[in-house]
Amino acid sequence: MAAQIAQQLLNLITLGSIYALIAVGFSLLFGVLNIIHFSHADVALTAPFLALALMPALAGTLGGASSPAGFALAALLAVAATGLIGSVLYATVIKRFRNAPAMMALVATVALGIVLRELIRHLFPNGSNPHAIPRLVSGNLALFGTSVPLFNLVAIAVSVLCVGALFFILGNTRLGLHIKAVSQDRDAARLMAISPERIFRLTFFIASAIGAVGGLFFSGYAGIVRFDFSVDVGLIGFSAAVAGGLGSMPGAIIGSLLIAGIDTLVQATIPNGASYRLVFVFLLVIAVLVFRPSGLLGRTVVEKV
Repeated sequence: MAAQIAQQLLNLITLGSIYALIAVGFSLLFGVLNIIHFSHADVALTAPFLALALMPALAGTLGGASSPAGFALAALLAVAATGLIGSVLYATVIKRFRNAPAMMALVATVALGIVLRELIRHLFPNGSNPHAIPRLVSGNLALFGTSVPLFNLVAIAVSVLCVGALFFILGNTRLGLHIKAVSQDRDAARLMAISPERIFRLTFFIASAIGAVGGLFFSGYAGIVRFDFSVDVGLIGFSAAVAGGLGSMPGAIIGSLLIAGIDTLVQATIPNGASYRLVFVFLLVIAVLVFRPSGLLGRTVVEKV
């Protein structure tokens, strides 16, 4: 019994860590641009496909494409490429809707997500079918008398490092100061010789790259990747950000852990729970928003008209 509880707790923390990598991207982009980037998860989930596409090209490097080192290199390149894709999509599409009514930006980013999914589906070999994806690490570690998958530990550790690095950048670097300045007052930032456009592009790069790490670990956790994985991952990541308070990154982390907790609990306790897990997840989100419309850590903004 204790071993089962420990295993479910490990699954909760692993899933929560992966969801948090997606959710903090939603919150970061909303906090800086005040735009809900609904195609954020679609961008993030291009990373596993990019990694799979790069593996044959890396054959003979670091022991071959099928080796853990070869896949790790492909994953790193995919993360960087996904960050660039996010920046390019901002510059070519999303930038046009930055000052448009919120509904226009919402429709545009939803449509952009569909375009990305369909491009993967038709351009990637057998893109409509699931593809097996290797894990960065395999094997188990004996911990407290229990066999713990190394993949889970690495996923948690890398997620903590990525989110910790993001918090460090925002709180302790010149770039972070510029991001905060642009998010609070773009005109004042321009007077201080800060280019909002440069900050927006860098913010998209950071959010997309962190999301790409989440996409790679989510695919590794599932063992496969599908072109439509981003639909569920995007809904869960966005819901976690909203439940925690859209624009609040600590809130996004708390929301991710709550959703992962419900997800894990339902699958562990309810017969055929995997089929109903999203029902309970979104019931939780609805309950949070009914009693706390601004989210758990969000702040209510009062505007005078």
